[in-house]
Amino acid sequence: MNACLPLSGARDFDFLHGKWRVRHRTLRERLAGSTQWEEAIGVDIVRPAFAGFGNIGRFVRLVDDRLFEGAPIRLFDPRIDRWRIYWLDTADQRMEPPVIGGFADGVAEFLGDDMLRGRPIKVRFRWTDVTPAHARWEQSFSSDNGKTWELNSIMEFDRDERVPDEPTIDYLQGLQP
Repeated sequence: MNACLPLSGARDFDFLHGKWRVRHRTLRERLAGSTQWEEAIGVDIVRPAFAGFGNIGRFVRLVDDRLFEGAPIRLFDPRIDRWRIYWLDTADQRMEPPVIGGFADGVAEFLGDDMLRGRPIKVRFRWTDVTPAHARWEQSFSSDNGKTWELNSIMEFDRDERVPDEPTIDYLQGLQP
């Protein structure tokens, strides 16, 4: 790695390090015309990794009274001043293709390609309303190469250092609305 490359942006996600209570709303079905939203409260524990060029989260919530666990892996590439975000979880048991992007004027946008029900789609992540105590994340899908987007997942993060290192089903049940 060339030490002369700019490091601006490498600390963009430092705000996320720590423990968070997360209000997670998801569309019941994606790219199917659904207007029904489901809501659950989960937690996210984010730790720095990769010599300061990234972090790893552990997102945990209940889905049908079962533990759902996801792991975002965020890596900064100083050669292109862009982040790659990977996601894997207990529902799909696969690492999804990365979304790539960065922060500008307090908003972050990341784009990528994936498949949904055998069809190619575009994926967009957005981070907004970032403060030391709060952040908002949104996921949208497009089936028309980015001409239109369907918002299908929203997470409202509120810092909560009381979150246990190992959240249990009982703990998560106590958080639900």
